[in-house]
This record gives sequence, structure tokens and C-alpha cells, in this order.
Amino acid sequence: MRLEIGNFPVREVRFGETTAYSNGILTINKEEALKVVMEDEHITEADLVIACPGDPVRIVPVKEAIEPRVKVSGGTMFPGVTNELVPVGWGRTHALKGVDVLVVGKHWGGFQDGLIDMSGPGAKHTFYSSLKHICLVADTDEEFERYEQQKKNHALRWAGHRLAEYIATCVKDLEPETLEVYELPPITQRSPEVNALPGVVYVMQLDSQMEEDGYNALVYGWDSNHMLPTFMHPNEVLDGAIVSGSFMPCSSKFSTYCHQNNPTIKRLYQEHGKTINFLGVIMSNLNVNLEEKTRSALFVAQIAKSLGAVGAIVAEEGYGNPDVDFIKCIVALEEAGIKTVGITNECTGRDGRSQPLVALDERADALVTTGNVSELIELPPMPIVIGELEALARDGLSGGWEGCVRPDGSIIMENNAMFCGDTICGFSRKRMAEF
Repeated sequence: MRLEIGNFPVREVRFGETTAYSNGILTINKEEALKVVMEDEHITEADLVIACPGDPVRIVPVKEAIEPRVKVSGGTMFPGVTNELVPVGWGRTHALKGVDVLVVGKHWGGFQDGLIDMSGPGAKHTFYSSLKHICLVADTDEEFERYEQQKKNHALRWAGHRLAEYIATCVKDLEPETLEVYELPPITQRSPEVNALPGVVYVMQLDSQMEEDGYNALVYGWDSNHMLPTFMHPNEVLDGAIVSGSFMPCSSKFSTYCHQNNPTIKRLYQEHGKTINFLGVIMSNLNVNLEEKTRSALFVAQIAKSLGAVGAIVAEEGYGNPDVDFIKCIVALEEAGIKTVGITNECTGRDGRSQPLVALDERADALVTTGNVSELIELPPMPIVIGELEALARDGLSGGWEGCVRPDGSIIMENNAMFCGDTICGFSRKRMAEF
């Protein structure tokens, strides 16, 4: 399967009479773009605001991030979600790079929403401070969940995906500045030299703990809570087959942008044919009941063993209860004779002294941490707020609490509320220090 991603670097974003791309400048017709947003009758008001790295801007509550892309050939964007359900991961996709559509609540946040500072000391805590954001700031009439701590944010998130595709249509017929090619032939058709290298799989444990539909990550539009582990081609992940869920505490989640640009998949591609034989992705989930957790772990190990894997990387989207899924999966792989590395964040408490994971096992002896969700972060006031700062304290954001926003606009919060701050997919800026 061969996927070509044509890249169009965005050096400046501005509003103008037409939506167009030229010489690194992305121009957006705001009126036309908002018509795409307002196609959903549940969206009551919306605006677009541009925020760039270095701006004196704080954005909250942030709900989703999507890279603007358009299919040139082979499939659709976000199949089974905002477009027809067809295979992806092949053909040509054009992408606007260095920019995203950021979905922001005009007022109301929830447990799974986060914060981004575009400058100042807060900017170092998330990769997303380095992107140019086309902020969709909107409100809805979804009163049934307005005062709920956990929100589906269906109208807002789906509007963000439609908007991202609309914006990217301006480069559909242009020649990209660079072209990335991702190609993995069927495992049985690889050269003897490649098949002689250690076979490695990447296991992705998606946000999928909610038994009710509408909260979990989607795989080709299918709620990942209802699936068993599934073997996927890595190109499918990079090409829009996975849409982020809305439930996970914010620093721990994978946005759709994270899936579209997954750094771990890209690095495994770089090593393929050199140091490893990259077999593919096992798409797994995070379950509610212990039996479900055990079943998924067994399926992951069986698939990996059947593929001939001798090594695996397991990435957990979340923490707490999902730690049981994470450790069970690692143990099942190790018991199958597959050397496994786990990537996750941890919850060691504000003082850093608590047990990092809910479940532990001596066979999980190769773990990479991307940060402590409970770490306290204190930030000064920011001159401009996109969204509503009070949402951090008022609406149950996982890192906020009543009183965490001070009268002068300064804040104290847990890392939990930093949008994709720990980016377990590989964007994390954090490093280990030895004392």
C-alpha cells in the first residue's frame, strides 16, 4: 500500500476575499468557512480567530485539533465520520503543514478539554504552542450536556473536521513543496533481507472507556469501545481513519492531528528495512471490565505472534483505570516471547511520590514516561484569551478546580489540563533528568 502526502508549508495565515494558498501564505474567506461550520443546525454561533506562536494568547477550553487535508486520489477524508466509508491509506493526500483547525468552546468546557498558551512559560508545556491555529470558537444548543462534566461535543468536533477539509481544498490542484511517501508491501511479499530483520508492531490503545456511544475514538467511524484489537496498515492511521475521542483527560489524549502525524509511526517507517521490519499497527482499546481488558490483551498478543513480531511498542492513551489494559497488554506480549516497550504518562501526585501507574508488573520493565499528569503548573496572566478562561475553574476540566483562576487572570492548574501536553504518540517535549 502506497500513500503520498503532499506538503504545503504555511508560513502565514490571514483572512481575505478567497480561500487560497500561495507562496506559503494561507488566505481564508471567513464568511465561506463559517457557512461550512453552520451546516450543523445545533451550532448557534461561531467565529474564526487566528493564533500564532509567540502571540500573547491563551486558548481554553480546547476540544480538538485537526490538520487541514484533502484527498487528491484514493479515498475520502475521515471515512465513516464526515464522509463516505471507504478505505484510506493509499493514493495522494495534500496537507497544509504547520497549521491546524483548533476547536474551542466559546463558553462551556468539560472534563476532557484543555488549555494552550502561545507564549510565555506555559508554551513549553505543549507541542501545540508551535502551530499556527485557525481557532473555531463556537457554541451549540446541546443543552442536554451543557452542564455535564463529560461532553461529546459532537457538533463542534464534526464542524472542525468539515472546516479542515474545506480549507485544504485550496491546495487540491496545486503541486506540493515536498512529497512524503509511505509504502509497506504485504508482509509475505517483502524481500528476504527485510524479513530477516526483527519484526516490530506498534500497539495503539485508543480512548475507548465510555460504554455510551459518542465519547470514544472512532476507527473508520466505528466506536472503539465496541471493537476487538484489529490489525491495520500504518498508512490508514496517517490518512484519517482514526478520529479522536472526546473523553480522555486532556494532557493524555491523542487529538486527530496526533493520529494524522503520529511521530512513532513515522520513526518506525524510517527504521524499516534498516534496523527493523515494521509489520504494522495493532489497533487496540481501553476497556471497562476486567474480562474485557484480559480479552483484548490476549488478542493483541495473538495477532503480534501470528505476524512474527519479536518486538512491540505499546502506547496508552490515558491513565488510571486504563493502566490495567496497558500492563496486561505488555505482560501478554512478553509471555508470548515478544520484547515490549510501553509509552505512557503517569499519575504520581502533585508531590511526585505516588505510585505512577494503577497496575504494575515486573515484566513491564521497559517503560517510557512522557510526564506527570498531576504536576502543578503556575502561569501568569495572558493579555488575550480565546474562548473563556473561567471554563478552566468552572466546568470540571480535569486539571482545573474552583479557585484555580485568580482575579488577575493568573492560573494554577495540573498538567492534566494542558492540551495534549504529554502527547504519548511522540510529540512530547519533556526529557528525563537524573538527580
